[in-house]
Amino acid sequence: MIKFVQQLINGISIGFVYALIAIGYSLIYSILSFSNFAHSTFIIAGAYVGFYFLVTMALPLPLALLGAILGGALVATIAEKAAYKPIREKGNPTLYFIIASMGMSIFGENIVIATIGAKFRSYPQILPVTAVNIGALSVSLLDVFAALVGSLFLLILLYIINKTKEGMAIRAASYDLETVGLMGVNTSRLICFVFIVAGALAGLAGFFLGTKYTVYPQLGALTTKAYVAAVFGGLGSLAGAVVGSVLLGIMETMIAGYLSSTIRDIVVFALLIVILLVRPSGLLGVAREEKV
Repeated sequence: MIKFVQQLINGISIGFVYALIAIGYSLIYSILSFSNFAHSTFIIAGAYVGFYFLVTMALPLPLALLGAILGGALVATIAEKAAYKPIREKGNPTLYFIIASMGMSIFGENIVIATIGAKFRSYPQILPVTAVNIGALSVSLLDVFAALVGSLFLLILLYIINKTKEGMAIRAASYDLETVGLMGVNTSRLICFVFIVAGALAGLAGFFLGTKYTVYPQLGALTTKAYVAAVFGGLGSLAGAVVGSVLLGIMETMIAGYLSSTIRDIVVFALLIVILLVRPSGLLGVAREEKV
């Protein structure tokens, strides 16, 4: 029983990091109806900015966290203005967005290799290595910190979506972006705002992934798991993104703890195939005519 609860706690902590990424996928999908595979670039930006703020500039942890958030948001803004806005203004089909996002993902990874290098870099120890012990259970301080900060930002996002004019516009645009534009909302600015929010959350996730693992140009590949979580919960549904991420995190730790870590990814991607076949809209998503 203790082992089960321990794996459950570990899975929830990983799930919160996945949720920061999955929500970004769902936000952009809810507005533009395409899966932004360039999201991995936003994560890489956050991981590297946070690393250099901590190591090269020797800044304190709060400023490094802020730098990672701003780094992800900045790269997301550049991607939206340089790649997606021209496609959107020309009225090109959704397929063009998907191709552009794949290109941006490859471009981002390779520009890091060309400018910074392919070497793996390790974050300095930002928290004591001692764990928090609750009876026979043990949780690392880093996982607790990541879960608390992740929860805080998810609550802030929930407030923005439900209590602000921008959030109301996002909710309306998720039903019909064109109609929202006809009602006087600046849709170009709204889309940019969505990318900034998604990039900021991705940058924060990149910081935590960098501290938990290492920083390297292919770090963004871990977003694949978050994408599976977003599809599992329902692309376009923020609640679904959180639920899917936590469930995926728990599933991964349970498989690794009771079966084998070597088959963990096999089960995860098999789950993706099953979901797309049985319920493409996910657990909490709404079925659409076009699913990407």
